[in-house]
Amino acid sequence: MRLGMLTPSSNTRLEPATAALLRDADGITAHFSRFRVTEITLSAAGLGQFDEAPILAASRLLADAKVDAIAWNGTSAAWLGFPRDEALCARITDATGIPAATAVLGFREAFTRVAIRRVGLVTPYTGDVQEKIRANWGAAGFDCTAERHCGLSDNFSFAEVPEDEVAAMARAVAAEGAEAVAIVCTNMAGTALVETLEAELGIPVFDSIAVTLWAALRAAGTDPGRIAGQGRLFRL
Repeated sequence: MRLGMLTPSSNTRLEPATAALLRDADGITAHFSRFRVTEITLSAAGLGQFDEAPILAASRLLADAKVDAIAWNGTSAAWLGFPRDEALCARITDATGIPAATAVLGFREAFTRVAIRRVGLVTPYTGDVQEKIRANWGAAGFDCTAERHCGLSDNFSFAEVPEDEVAAMARAVAAEGAEAVAIVCTNMAGTALVETLEAELGIPVFDSIAVTLWAALRAAGTDPGRIAGQGRLFRL
């Protein structure tokens, strides 16, 4: 099974973390196609990076590799709204004939399956982006009752937030009563923390990179349980 992964150009966390998740999953490989994303802001330039044309062009390149699903490993619909990714998935499938998934739609599905209503939101983003996410998710029934963010906008810099800082933010939102922690950014060091944090906090910890892989496996028609020892998500 081949999974096609759409990747922000300045992301350095996604590919090694996905490879680590798939290390013991015999017969499943991930293949990456990039398009330009360098900043996360609400400016015209920042929002314009997520126009469909370059995303669809990158999707068509993945289709040449005969992948079984195509996943958008980005969280832009968290602040642009769930309908944005619903439409994107439909366009990718129309263009390639391949089922599609995204990180943000994966979060929605995971929250729904576990009946999560109080989310602890952890991101590297600026305050205005964070508030957009809280508004969109709250309108969908997922209240971000606790949040921590780093105030960063340069996409490359997100990968440089230390793991211990990410873990501290997760602990802080859990302490405020969150039913699950959502680490929202595919260029943030959360993936390797999941099992330890879940054991410590006693609640699910959903990391964007893992969520996208989980959603991609479901879109490809295979059991996400083939990924062992990587947290509660893959047992849903």
